[in-house]
This record gives sequence, C-alpha cells and structure tokens, in this order.
Amino acid sequence: MYTGAPALLIAHKDLMDSLSSATGIKTNFILSPILTKNALMLLPTLVALSTLIAFSAASLGPVTTLVIENAKIDPDGFTRGATVVNGLHPGPLIAAKKGSKFRVTTLNKLNDTEQLLPTSIHWHGLLQNRTSYMDGVASVTQCPIAPSKGFVYEFAAPGQAGTFWYHSHFSTQYCDGLRGPLVLYDPEDPHRDLYDIDDGKGYDHLTHRLSPETGPGATPDSTLINGRGRYLVGSDGQDPIVSTAPLSKVIVASGYRFRFRLINMACEDNFVFSIDGHNMTIIEADGVNTKPLTVDSIQIYAGQRYSIVVNADQPVGNYWIRANPSLGTTGFYGGLNSAILRYKGAPMEDPKTPYKPSTNPLYEYNLRNLVPNEVPGTKPGYVSPPDVSLTLDSDFNFDIMKFTINGVPFEPPQAPVLLQLLSGIRPPAVLPNGTIELKRNQVVEITMPGGAPGGPHPFHLHGHTFDVVRSAGSPTVNYVDPVRRDVVNIGDEGQNVTIRFMTDNPGPWILHCHIDWHLELGLAVVFAEDPSSITPPPGNIRDAWALLCPGYDGPLPV
Repeated sequence: MYTGAPALLIAHKDLMDSLSSATGIKTNFILSPILTKNALMLLPTLVALSTLIAFSAASLGPVTTLVIENAKIDPDGFTRGATVVNGLHPGPLIAAKKGSKFRVTTLNKLNDTEQLLPTSIHWHGLLQNRTSYMDGVASVTQCPIAPSKGFVYEFAAPGQAGTFWYHSHFSTQYCDGLRGPLVLYDPEDPHRDLYDIDDGKGYDHLTHRLSPETGPGATPDSTLINGRGRYLVGSDGQDPIVSTAPLSKVIVASGYRFRFRLINMACEDNFVFSIDGHNMTIIEADGVNTKPLTVDSIQIYAGQRYSIVVNADQPVGNYWIRANPSLGTTGFYGGLNSAILRYKGAPMEDPKTPYKPSTNPLYEYNLRNLVPNEVPGTKPGYVSPPDVSLTLDSDFNFDIMKFTINGVPFEPPQAPVLLQLLSGIRPPAVLPNGTIELKRNQVVEITMPGGAPGGPHPFHLHGHTFDVVRSAGSPTVNYVDPVRRDVVNIGDEGQNVTIRFMTDNPGPWILHCHIDWHLELGLAVVFAEDPSSITPPPGNIRDAWALLCPGYDGPLPV
C-alpha cells in the first residue's frame, strides 16, 4: 500500500484581536467576543510518515490528556496569540475505533488575560446518549473549567463512526484555536472498496491572522491549507501584491484512490472546495454514510463534515487545490486560498492549471443515506403530522444588538441548564432565556426560514442527528430517505429548511448557529428533552462539578 501522501487540511485564518479579558468562573458565561475568525479543515487520513512524523506522533487515542494553554503562533509569518491543545493549533487528531470508550482528561493551563481563560470541550457530532453531562457546553451542560483546574470527559459513542471534531464551547474561544479533528474508524466500513488509502495518522489545520478590524463582521485575511497560505499584502497601484509564503503540497501517487475528510472548523465562513482536474465522490456527511455522489465542488458550512474519495487518475503534474471563502479575500490570485496537489514525479513548481467554474456542484438535496432511513413519523407512502411542529424564525434586533429566535435572544443562565433540570426546575414552554421543553418519544418537525442578517446561517443540533426533509433552495419537501446530518444551512431570504427528529435522548440540547459570533449574540435555543428521564451523572462527576461550579451545593439560580 502506498503511504506517501501527507495530511491535507484547510483552514481559514482566524484573524481578530481579543477585545476582552476572561473573567472568573462566577461570570454569567457571556463575555465580549474574542475576535478571531474562520477555519476550514480538510483532513485526509494519510500522512507521509517519513516526512511528517510529527503529525503521526500527535495523533491521540480515546484515552488521553488534552492540555489547553496559550502560545504564540505564526502560521503564515504573522505572529499572534492563540489557544492551543497539547502545543498544537489546531489540536491533535483524536482517533478511535467504532465502539471505543473515551476518557479525556482536560487540563486548563490558560494564562493570557487578553484571551478567554475558562474553557470547555464539546465533542461535535457525538450524540452523548445518556451522557448529556459530557456534552461540554458551558452554561448548558456544565460549568466551565477555570484556569488551573481540570475535568475528565468520559463517554462512549455506540453505533457512530465517521468524521467529527472537538472544540471549545465557551463563548467564542474556539475561534482562537481550541479545536481539532476526531475520527471514529469502522473496521467494517461499507465504503472500504471505494478507496485505497485511509491511514488515519495525520492531519494539519491552522487558522489565524490578525485583521485590522475587530468584532463580529470583521473579515479574515487569508485561507490556510495544511497550516500554510498566502494573504493579500496590498497593491502596487496596478496589480495585487500577495505574500510569498510557501504553500502546502499534498503528494499523491498515480492510480490510487484517497479518502479525505473535510471539516469546516470556521467561526463564520463557508467555503467552496475543489481540486483542479479531479472529481470528488462524497461518501459521508456529518458522520453518516451516504450513497456515493460525485461532484466537482462542495460548499461546506461551519461545523459540517464530508468524506470524499479522490482518484489520482490524471497525468502526473501539479494541480491547484482551491477553497474559496464566502468572506474576506476571495479568489486565487498568486496562490490565495490554495494549496498544491502534486503527483509523485511531478516537478517542484506551482501548478499552471486554470480555474474552471463548477459544472457539477453539490446540492444537499441530492445526498442520500447509504442505508435508507425511515424519517420519524413516516411509513412507506404515508407521512403523519409531527407531534411537535415548530417554526424558529431567526432575526437580529438592532435595538438590543442581539440575534433572536422567535423574538427571544438566548441568554445563558448563571447555573447550567442541566443542573437546573436535575434540581427539579422545569421550564415553561418558552422561557425568556430561550428554552423549550419537549416530551419523550415525540416526532419534532422544525422549520427555519432563511434570510436573517449575517446569513446564510448553519444550524447545529446537539444530542441528535436529524433528517433534512427540505434543504435550502429546494421548493419541495422529501420524506423518503433525505440526508441525515447534524448541521444544516438554513439558506437565504425566501428559502425554508425543515428538519425532523425523534426525542429519544433525554437531556438539554442546544440548537444554535455555528457562526460563533451569532451564537455569542443569542442565536440559539435549548431543548429541555424529557427532563424527568435525564440520567444524572455518577458521583465522581458530581464531585468534579462541585469543584467547577461555585455554589453548586447551594441554591441554584433560575
């Protein structure tokens, strides 16, 4: 088996200054945004061990330790402070087999008062069935981990395999670098005959570059691929001036099929990803296997993941890898937003392949699950009305400078929602802080109109995957085997997205926009799912909570 291709990753540079220093654990868990921006990550699971052994060494198993600390990084020659994991930005790959049990000791050694100091870790896409207390969402499922403190995350992910990631879920901290890939490998992968290489030992992904602007809406300066990229320096009056930083090279061998895992870790941007001269066959979306679908470009939104198979079937040479962002410096002049796909034996030079507009882009409504799923509340030829039908209308209230859902901004409580529920506090249908109670074993259908300012908005649901019965841009609903995933773009003005899921996982699960600035400004709602059946944490977790949460043993504020 050929093992000569390095890990490939794409990252939009996180570009903004931190405006506020973090407060202590007694804060309301709502701070001024740390203003760094977006990261798209392409994670092929192959690494050239001879030249990229550091990436392999950085790969972790399911029982491991994450040390969260501050560091100075300069992924493109511009130095700035970042939040790193085990000395890496982004954090190391966590790789495990399907069915593994996780025990991740997380140590907070943050000390840079210009950045957020408390932290928490969310395991994006892992359902946390019966372990909602391990979901890692500060103010919802736990108190944050204060500096010099630690917390042990213990959970399993039965039945799940595919591409996931982990990131901070405290304020906007993940934008400063606290994020990394997580892959669950299936020894009996049903797609195994479609690719030759899926080594799983390497990844790389960096995000960064200070922007002269600050605050939500500031734009990133460049895209990084495998931690490298170029940015627009200025102009000589006639032509743009682009930095001359070296670009990442991904080495492939003719005749082999490579599986790449594409993760958008951005705080805001979506990206259109393509490889000159090569089609891509999608085989997974958000941890759910799909029927193979061949496209020539993929628009990927914050939080989403895809596995793609790329066949190295073109003449030996160099080909541009492109990741055009939705914001900031777009286009490919001088190697902007680009990396190099290099066949073994090709000359050491930049590609000369011209950009060609996509003729076969991905449309989400064309995706189908590999194993056809039965949408909750449906039978062949029949669709029953949902038990709960919700329309969640997103907007921005300029009077209070907050995003709202149905007119209400999400306001994280002083005491995490989970602690309140376990203490017997029951929210009414809609609390002012944005909580909706759901009963168990109900079919829930949610319609989310697009068009809110700052969109398109990618919404992520914790604790569940959902069936996208109407995708953005689709004029009709589809209850027959729609794609099942955990992040969906709700589209533009005049579009509607509809999802369905079954309430079969008791816990407080947040549904939020994965543009982190928007979540910070209230674009979220929490579903309190079957509160009376929520599994309480074992004694050791409650003891850990007592250390994390001041006043945990005393009265809990509503």
